Amino acid sequence: MKRVVVTGLGALTPIGNTLPEFWEALKNGVSGAELITRFNTEKFKTKFACELKNYDSLKYFEKKEANKLDLYSQYALVAADEALKDSGLNPDSLNKERIGVVWTSGIGGLDTFYESIRSYVLGDGTPRFSPFFIPKMISNIAAGLISIKYGFMGPSFSTVSACASSTNAIIDAVNYLRLGKAEVFITGGSEAAINEPGIGGFNSMQALSTNNEEYKSASRPFDKTRDGFVMGEGAGALVLEELEFARARGARIYAEVIGTGMSADAFHLTAPHPEGLGARNVMRNALEDAGISPDKIDYINVHGTATPLGDVAEAKAIIAVFGEHSYKLNISATKSMTGHLLGAAGAVEALAAIMALKEDIVPPTINFRNPDPDIDPRLNITPNQAQRRTINYALSNTFGFGGQNASLIFKKYES
Repeated sequence: MKRVVVTGLGALTPIGNTLPEFWEALKNGVSGAELITRFNTEKFKTKFACELKNYDSLKYFEKKEANKLDLYSQYALVAADEALKDSGLNPDSLNKERIGVVWTSGIGGLDTFYESIRSYVLGDGTPRFSPFFIPKMISNIAAGLISIKYGFMGPSFSTVSACASSTNAIIDAVNYLRLGKAEVFITGGSEAAINEPGIGGFNSMQALSTNNEEYKSASRPFDKTRDGFVMGEGAGALVLEELEFARARGARIYAEVIGTGMSADAFHLTAPHPEGLGARNVMRNALEDAGISPDKIDYINVHGTATPLGDVAEAKAIIAVFGEHSYKLNISATKSMTGHLLGAAGAVEALAAIMALKEDIVPPTINFRNPDPDIDPRLNITPNQAQRRTINYALSNTFGFGGQNASLIFKKYES
């Protein structure tokens, strides 16, 4: 099969609205958590989240266009545009039938759905729905919007697997490139669920942290005092190319994608397998696909949501797969800074893994103060400060409700 490389990156996150801003904040351990500004949280258990900072839709879109787009689609278009510019591709000089888009959202246009239904219910019963209601809401529309904007006529679709969605999107793009179905893919994910139903729904599941007194440090992966994840929003975008195509145009290459893995827990609607069985399998599948032994991995960007069950299960899975090497590699949970971007998490964390690989810097797991006796203390979770080390291979994990797991392995590119 053909080899696949990463040539462009784009980020719109709670700790930075561009890739350079995002990476600088990650290295410096910046928390994106603040009190929610979008709505009145007085009656909500959780009053904070990782919102985008200083995002103004009119900076990127005409007002008329912005009104036709759910926030999740706006975020997708902004991040994809940065990634395309970063790649140096000139779409107008390429065969657009050989450029595809796989873009996802775990939830889609939740804000559009909520506002439209609320207007109807609070109205006089007359159905005054916008003709853009359905196109704004559906979770595949961002992929369509990207392909329409640039005229890309290759495969264009969305994958949905809850919080593993954008990792699955990247995997699909990788596999289509490996099979020669296209030369270039724009892939990634976006999410915009910081609203009443988003916060209220996850609160009712007891999935969100309710540490309103210490909200800046509430996202505490692996810490004994963790009490749930912090909601995030934004987008992550990657430009993937078939290696020979990228070489022929003299592209700058960030990394090579050498391994993909998928698995299912087949256990519970929302809880992970207690021994991390699905997480074990997905990492083993990725290693097998990459054709490398576990001791090659230098860094794992873990799913690490700061939920009581999830962090323990993932730590157990890492030790089961990597054995004694578990204590020689670095792991970190960048959700401690960005919050949990749900369907966009995998793409944003893939960016973190790729930049770590490129610069030989492991971003930290911040807010770690109290070790959990249920998590092996010999694991180097890169607590509170970034660490420098040579990174030749990096693995990124994402796990979703329904027990859906996906992993990616990136390799430092050598020409």
